[in-house]
Amino acid sequence: MATIADVESYPEWVPGLDHVSADGVDADGRPLAATFHGTLGLTRGSYSVAYDWADSEVSWHRTEGDALKDLHGTYICTDRGDGTTEVEYRLDVELAIPVVGMIRRKGEKVIVDSALKGLKKRVEG
Repeated sequence: MATIADVESYPEWVPGLDHVSADGVDADGRPLAATFHGTLGLTRGSYSVAYDWADSEVSWHRTEGDALKDLHGTYICTDRGDGTTEVEYRLDVELAIPVVGMIRRKGEKVIVDSALKGLKKRVEG
């Protein structure tokens, strides 16, 4: 979860992100909110999210951003008991511009796959 909580390092391993800034932290040093700048599917822009942290998962939702109408996501981390962790990433994105459902789902899949590959590479070093 430490790598996921380090949102300001996301541009190093998440394709399309140029800059991320954490906006406040909780007692465990995890961001309460963050602002992201970069490519958002078919457009460039920025958006902000608020986080809800638990021991083995984090959820977030959009609080600001002109290019996104809605954004909800979750990382769920499950200890496999063999020194490895399984990470599930759920994402629901709705751009401010109309996009056909099939294209939106494909875009979400590309974002999720890219983020999970980047996270794996980052953690495994």
